[in-house]
This record gives sequence, structure tokens and C-alpha cells, in this order.
Amino acid sequence: MTTGQFAAAAVLEEFGKPISIRHLPVPEPGDGEMLIDITYGGICGTDLHLQQGHLPIPTPLTLGHEGLGTVRTLGPGAAFDARGAQLAVGDTVMWASSISCGRCVPCRQYREPTLCEARRTYGVNRPLGEGSGLSGAWAEAILLHQGAVVVKLPQGVDELAAMSLACAGPTLVHALYERRPVLLGETVIVQGSGPVGLAAAAFAHLAGAEKVILVGGPRPRLDLAARCGIGDHHIDIVDGEPGRALDRARELTPGGHGGDLVIECAGVPQAVAQGMTLARRGGSYLIVGQYTDNGDTMLNPHQIVHRQLDIHGSWAFSGAHLVEYVRLLPALSSRFDLRGLVVPFPLADIRRATEAVANGTVIKAVLQSS
Repeated sequence: MTTGQFAAAAVLEEFGKPISIRHLPVPEPGDGEMLIDITYGGICGTDLHLQQGHLPIPTPLTLGHEGLGTVRTLGPGAAFDARGAQLAVGDTVMWASSISCGRCVPCRQYREPTLCEARRTYGVNRPLGEGSGLSGAWAEAILLHQGAVVVKLPQGVDELAAMSLACAGPTLVHALYERRPVLLGETVIVQGSGPVGLAAAAFAHLAGAEKVILVGGPRPRLDLAARCGIGDHHIDIVDGEPGRALDRARELTPGGHGGDLVIECAGVPQAVAQGMTLARRGGSYLIVGQYTDNGDTMLNPHQIVHRQLDIHGSWAFSGAHLVEYVRLLPALSSRFDLRGLVVPFPLADIRRATEAVANGTVIKAVLQSS
């Protein structure tokens, strides 16, 4: 059933083609479902790869896997958020992008819902042919299905601050809570100064790292990170000479021996070989940024053995990681100027917004639909 109303949605019709704005029917939520009026839909670097067909997804599709909005209608049985708080019309909420099946081997046996073989993700693999098509955050409304993890925003948290790390934050909760935690007093080197890199650096600060070294670029991004209080040192590897930048990062570590933990958040395959040389002997290398297959790279396996590195990979996030990110938002917002990382664009300006993300003139762009 539909409400008889329509909502604007940014739809990927074909790979490599401009995104169009369609007006799609607004459905009535069924059992366990809820209808959300979207305030902000975040633009993630992955969205740009999806638009170009770098990942196999169905089209046409309403894009957007990170969002924030207010409850419009609660279906039967949709009474509480993931932390047990009563939900009501008008509540501001965030939601996890994926719903795992709970039945496959990774879900049941490995307890790894991010590796679910049948994971359904808003804005990624829910095409228009399924229901109303309002299954992405780049729209005026979204229908959240039964099983979606929904969390009320803590009182007093700025909505744009919450959106600054809407995907990157829970992704790093997964990486730094479960794959390789930051230990008290460690020196942490982060490769990449986009949202994922800034989330890694911010969480490293909160976890008690003695020093956080951010290696990224271009310089305006690093300067903004510094103004927002993220990172102790900011090294430009984009506009500078890479070898010199890597040397500078090592010089800032105890004895010049390298970081206890190096976190790759750049998404550039060549960064992996560089990152291994930034870790101290006996250190750890955590790879988070290679979400899209950007191809192979040359690396020296001697670096792994000689440095006796522990290497970890971390893929995406689950609803539990979003819950923890939202719980930490008051602490993150009080320590870092997360609001300063975000630039809002009207939903109708989708092309200008995605171009700003692609050319790196903004760190975090969000689409505003209300």
C-alpha cells in the first residue's frame, strides 16, 4: 500500500550516467517497518565507485547508505530502537545500512554479520523493482524494513556532527573494537585524511593513543583536520614528495622506529606497501580503506617478515557498530569539531555535491532534503 504521496529520490539509472531525480510513491510501513523522513543523506566515496560500476549492483537504484531523519510512521511492532528506547513520531534517528540474514555460515558460525552471504544494504543492492524504491538515503523518505537497526540520536548532539562520520564512524568501531584495538599509550599512524582516516584518528585519540600522526592530503584537508582537533601531526603526502613524507612520519615515532599501529584508510592500493614500512618491528597494520577493488599493487613481503607484522583487514560494519558510534557521539562531539567537517547541499544539487566529493574540495558532503 502507498500513502498516495510521492518523495523525491536521487536514482542511479545506469553506470557512468548522471544521477536523476525521480518522484517515487511513499509506502505505508508494514509489520516491523518504519517510514523515515530523511533530513540528511551522506555522500561516501563508495557511492562514487557505485555510480561508475566498480561494484556489481542492480540498477535502477536509489543511492545513499548513510542517513539521518525523523520518524514519520511506525508500522505494527516497530516500537523501540536498538537500545530499547521507545520510538515516537518525530524522533530523530540513524539507521544501519545493512541487514544480515542471520542464517548463513558467517552469521551463525563465525559471528561475522559483515560477511553475511545475503546481506541487504540500503542504497547498494535494493533496486527500484523491489517495493516503492525508497530504499536509499539520497531521498526525501526511506522505508526501513523489519530487522533494520535504528538508533535515536542522543539529546543535544548536532545532526550534522552526527553525519560527519555516519559511515566511517561505525566502520572504524568495527575495525578498532574487534579487529585490532588501539592500546593505551600507542603511537598510531593513519594513512588517509578523508572521513575514514579522520574517524580512525579520532577514535585513536579517544582510546588513549599517546600520539596520532595523520598522513594524507591535500593540505587544505589536513589543515581542516587540525582545526577540528583531529591528529597531533599532519603530513602531506599528496602534494609533497612521498618518500620524504614517509620519512617524516617515521621520525615522529619513538626512536624513529615506526608506529605501534598503522591504519590504512586511503583506499589507494599503493598505500599498502607504503604503510607496511611505517610500522615498527613487531607492530600491527590494519587495512580498512580498500573497500573498492582498485586493482593490484606491488609490495615487498620481506617487510612483513622482517618487521614481524600482524596484518588485519576489516570490512564494513554491522548494526551493533552503529549503535556504539551513536553512543559515542557526545564524547566525539565534545572533543572534536565534527560539525566543521560537513558541507550540506540541497538534494537537487546532487551533481555539484558528488563533484565536490570527487575532487576533494570537501571532506564530507551531505544531501539535505528537508
